[in-house]
Amino acid sequence: MNVLIDKFDVFAGGFWLTLQICVLAAIGALILGAVVAVLRISPVPPLRAVGTGYVNVFRNMPLTVVMFFAAFGLPALGSNADFLRLPGLEAVFSRLDTDLPYFRFALIALVLYTAAFVCEALRSGVNAVPAGQAEAARSLGLTFGQNLRYVVLPQSWKASIVPLGSVIIAMIKNSALIGFFGVVGDLSATADQLTGAEGYAFIPVAIGISIGYLIMTVPLGALLDRIEKRQAVAR
Repeated sequence: MNVLIDKFDVFAGGFWLTLQICVLAAIGALILGAVVAVLRISPVPPLRAVGTGYVNVFRNMPLTVVMFFAAFGLPALGSNADFLRLPGLEAVFSRLDTDLPYFRFALIALVLYTAAFVCEALRSGVNAVPAGQAEAARSLGLTFGQNLRYVVLPQSWKASIVPLGSVIIAMIKNSALIGFFGVVGDLSATADQLTGAEGYAFIPVAIGISIGYLIMTVPLGALLDRIEKRQAVAR
């Protein structure tokens, strides 16, 4: 078990990189998932078909496949991933300890995959809003966008918080795959480095890696339990 102390800086570095990608992926998935959820409930059939198709594809596709296409398919679309270098995000990425471009590929895969589940969590919250609320808004002359913005979405968030939290926890655990698709320095890659290149025993290293993921997921799970209990009392 000395590896947990001797290599604490290595574990800490892997934890920090994993936390970075999880935070960015959660933000991206929430934004994209909200957009797809709007498409899913849109009154325009083609938009609704696009949203439904997106969810059906990514929700039923293994994350490993999504990671594979992101890591090995996206590079074929542009040299050195220049097509991924968005000006608004360069300042963000320049502050992160990342191994580009695979960090971006892994981030894209996590966002695309998780957004499908975020969409369904949000849609379940929308379905929890009484239909009379939306009908009353339409009778007042509100457009579909105004109805969503001022009536439906503010109420649906409360019902969506716990499912969304569960989706984010699942995404954090799913991020364990990124080290096997070129991202150097995350918790998974750290385990591979310590057990393979440096010859440490697997069990102590696995315990250290597990502690890192538990630090991210247990507090979030406890927060969700507290929110769920408060909502139950309010009802």
